[in-house]
Amino acid sequence: MPPLPTIVIVGRPNVGKSTLFNRLTGGRRAIVGNEPGITRDRIYGQAEWLGKQFEMVDTGGMVVGEEAEIPARILEQAEVAIRQAAAVVMVVDGRSEITSSDKELAQMLRRTGRPLLLAVNKMDSPAVLARAGEFFSLGISRLFPVSAEHGLGLDDLLDELTAALPAAVSQDEKPQEITVAIIGRPNVGKSTLLNRLASAERAIVSEMPGTTRDAVDTLVERDGARYRLVDTAGIRRKGKTRLMAEKLSVVMARRHIRLCDIALVVMDAAEGITALDATIAGYAHRDGKSIIVLVNKWDQVKDRKLAAAELTEQARRKLKFLDYAPRLFVSAKTGLGTQKIFAEIREVAAARSSRISTGELNRFLRSVDLERASSPAHLRPKIFYITQAAAPPPTFVLFADKDRRLHFAFERFLINQLRRQYGFRGTPIILKQRPHH
Repeated sequence: MPPLPTIVIVGRPNVGKSTLFNRLTGGRRAIVGNEPGITRDRIYGQAEWLGKQFEMVDTGGMVVGEEAEIPARILEQAEVAIRQAAAVVMVVDGRSEITSSDKELAQMLRRTGRPLLLAVNKMDSPAVLARAGEFFSLGISRLFPVSAEHGLGLDDLLDELTAALPAAVSQDEKPQEITVAIIGRPNVGKSTLLNRLASAERAIVSEMPGTTRDAVDTLVERDGARYRLVDTAGIRRKGKTRLMAEKLSVVMARRHIRLCDIALVVMDAAEGITALDATIAGYAHRDGKSIIVLVNKWDQVKDRKLAAAELTEQARRKLKFLDYAPRLFVSAKTGLGTQKIFAEIREVAAARSSRISTGELNRFLRSVDLERASSPAHLRPKIFYITQAAAPPPTFVLFADKDRRLHFAFERFLINQLRRQYGFRGTPIILKQRPHH
């Protein structure tokens, strides 16, 4: 299936690009706030208007000629998006004067030759609406007064944007997607990993920790399968996040964990497995997500045999609840070991969605010696039968003589037996108990 046409939103910082993006995509993918420069990477989201589907791209605030590292990389990221765009929407703040940054950006955009529209934002009262015409001086003839916050004037903008776009593809023709969130502490190499897996410079990569604030995603097709890779902001300990944008980015990272199918938990080989690594992995585990642990920066480790043994011991102590998760030693920077990641994702995704018939499960149950479970005998239920209620993740209901929560030792024993029999690599297993009448 051909990729969706892309429409790119650009503008200087704090003119309302992310508010417009969220309004058009009907979600809250981009972080919105009063601090300028909150969006840094490119943020992607799908939108539809009158039967036509397209991909919206929200870019970081652009300042032409800025030499500092982050603003320069934002401009570089935006230019990549513009080169691939079906159309570009430049957003300006209709309540403020036209700035030199607006003029320089408009001039740069006109030179690209891409179809260009001007959205004069924050036009939410008759008093300011009269000023919209002043922005024709930027040399962009297709001008639309809008209020992204209140949804005013967007119909005309969308009509113009989609006039030349193809009709939507039916749901039956859409390939299945596996959503993969890349999560971890700040500066463990998540953005470098996204760029490695996507084979493109999609996320801003910098030595400065906390560079990624929004979640950045990209679609990758590999061996007939389609993956949506989401690079999330580094999750810090509570109390370590001061700026509103940083606090919001952690909230959004948690949200993207809840929305994903599989979480790649990235850790730093040089620093070992920390308490915060375990906390972050725990978020994904508790949300029922499948997990692959990636020990990154493996190229920097000198004695790999010794380091692997130490990390395995750390994992046994600190990540005991993740004994089902495969572990790969990789280097996002050099590519070492990363070629195994997609194969592992496919295997884990298949395990996550697998279903077992009730007949097969009850044959399995009869073969298991439940007396071997280390739970106290009086807390051990008598199980009459078992059935799979849902997937993903694999969820099983035990019909038993006791209507109470399973003892943790009994639950762990039965889950281990299910894994031994059926695999379920990389995915949590949920057991529920119901009284048998």
